[in-house]
Amino acid sequence: MQMNDSQRIPASKEKVWAALNDPEILKQCIPGCQSLDMTSPTEMTATVVFKVGPVKATFGGKVTLSDLDPPNSYRISGEGSGGVAGFAKGGAAVRLESESPDVTILHYEVVAQIGGKLAQLGARLIDSTAKKLAGEFFKSFGEVVGGVVEAPAEAAPKGWLGKLTGAA
Repeated sequence: MQMNDSQRIPASKEKVWAALNDPEILKQCIPGCQSLDMTSPTEMTATVVFKVGPVKATFGGKVTLSDLDPPNSYRISGEGSGGVAGFAKGGAAVRLESESPDVTILHYEVVAQIGGKLAQLGARLIDSTAKKLAGEFFKSFGEVVGGVVEAPAEAAPKGWLGKLTGAA
């Protein structure tokens, strides 16, 4: 499975870089993360619980940072085992780009591989779950690092939906 995307974060490149290397911030942002501990400047261990379709599993694994180019980019790779649920391994190339002094674009390219019961669920379900988890991570990461960004107010629904919800 491969996934590429970008996230606009309202914070300086240096602040985003520091957050990407802070286990406490990452733990807050990773969906289902129960623990994330730095074992060396470039290695972490993690325990994550997540559900894909009918399979819920606890994964324990190791994460390694390489190709470090502070505060511009790095490669993060990891592998974990979820017992009978299977295994997951993969990595991401992460690159930071300054849009302005207070806004950073985080680009990422993810490659992942899974096996075991999880692999039997089908590529569509796994891809959609992976995209959902990545979206949750980056939304949360953006909020933690850059502060909550207010969404523009939406117009009240009109017609029967507005009457039903009391907005009209």
